[in-house]
Amino acid sequence: MSTRADSLGVSEAVLTEEEYKERLVELPPSAKLVAKVLETDAPLSQGQLAEESLLPDRTVRYALNRLEEAELVTSRYSFRDARKQVYSLCR
Repeated sequence: MSTRADSLGVSEAVLTEEEYKERLVELPPSAKLVAKVLETDAPLSQGQLAEESLLPDRTVRYALNRLEEAELVTSRYSFRDARKQVYSLCR
């Protein structure tokens, strides 16, 4: 796995398409749906992900935790509202 530095100087993982698919295939359907939503529209907050995916907040939280464990998603604080985190895929 290669790494690159983002604009803040923090390194973040960059996955190849094959690595991404291998990690994603092992995850539950809710995590796959959340990842698909993030592919088309990121970064998004947990609430926005719940709206876009039509999943309950609790299920989105579970999916995000699983995606973070698999190192498929990164989070950062929102520029618009520092109380919220927004999520993006590591790709």
